[in-house]
Amino acid sequence: MSSNLASKVTNGIRVDVRTRYIEDESSPKHSYFVFNYEVEISNESPVEVQLISRIWRIVDGLGQSRTVEGDGVVGKQPILAPGGSHKYKSGSHFSTAVGMMMGQYCMRRTSDGLEFWIDIPSFTLQIPYLDN
Repeated sequence: MSSNLASKVTNGIRVDVRTRYIEDESSPKHSYFVFNYEVEISNESPVEVQLISRIWRIVDGLGQSRTVEGDGVVGKQPILAPGGSHKYKSGSHFSTAVGMMMGQYCMRRTSDGLEFWIDIPSFTLQIPYLDN
């Protein structure tokens, strides 16, 4: 089941995130909850950019957080022309039925090498029946 769309635009770059609980890989009785998320990064600016790196802050339902940093996204450093986009899927697991993620991507303008950060909107990962 998909949750609502989380979306944010920073410096002309839109980041949209959709989440999904993966019930068949989760084990609630063992406090193990698996979620997938799909990210679409769209270049709404007039210049070509490349995604260089990422930093994520991941917080579980008890408030415990961890930070994940790395180059690119799922092994790629995509170049986005004006009007272009890049989609990828990834996932995370929690020991709680709800968690949250937020972060930033470091982007580089291909024309002059200027690097800048864009925000990844914060989004909640939760098992579907917690909505009720």
